[in-house]
Amino acid sequence: MRAVSAAVILSALLVGCSAEETPQAAPTATPSIPETVGGTVPVPTNTLSTVKPTDAAVPPQVPEEATAPPPATAGPLTARNLPTPDKLGAGWKTYVDPGGAEVGFLGNDTWTRRREPHQAAYEALPVGCAGQLPTGSLPVPQYALQGAYRSGDGKPGTALLLRFAAADKAAAYRTGYQARMAACGEGGDLSVKQLWSENSAAAAVRRYGGDEAEQYVDVSVVQGSTVALLAAASADPDKQADWAHGVVQALQDVIDVP
Repeated sequence: MRAVSAAVILSALLVGCSAEETPQAAPTATPSIPETVGGTVPVPTNTLSTVKPTDAAVPPQVPEEATAPPPATAGPLTARNLPTPDKLGAGWKTYVDPGGAEVGFLGNDTWTRRREPHQAAYEALPVGCAGQLPTGSLPVPQYALQGAYRSGDGKPGTALLLRFAAADKAAAYRTGYQARMAACGEGGDLSVKQLWSENSAAAAVRRYGGDEAEQYVDVSVVQGSTVALLAAASADPDKQADWAHGVVQALQDVIDVP
């Protein structure tokens, strides 16, 4: 899963307006022309749309901010909606990610962090595939929560929870996500090999740029109004089909708990 975020600083130039009042006339506003400063004309401020995003397949206008540590919860989503490490395998444990400028977020001294829902849902989708991906729109979740783990052999694992307004929206996102993963193919900047697929869950192997050191087992699950995307780094991901099957129930047991 891509976890790239950046802070965007917006600048605004305010130009004042003046009005004069006389006994014979009501106040009127006189349009003003921006004065030049140093021989330059002020650049108008860009106005961002205030319409709520409706398509998770389209990147958000403004990336999620990284100016402060994110909360450890996201609306109703908390650590209780993520499986305990022992449910994921022997030796697994939670991991307090320190964050930093290079990863685009500030650490919050715990193993879970709130994500901007649109950004998280968009970044989870495969990019750089050799295959032709579907182009349909996808629902935007209401909440997103990410948890960090370390496996028994010390490799990183990440669980992303996306909570939608209704179960049909969650199912639609998971179906669209899985369709894109299945169509990704191998040979691009991102290669995806399917391990297995069921109605409400699937598993795949994800590799970047042919680098065998950067390989992951991806598990996607939908339960009620929540989608869980679990990615675990592995030295031998092609042999992790049984492990992926085993963690599905652990995810389904907790991800949609109110």
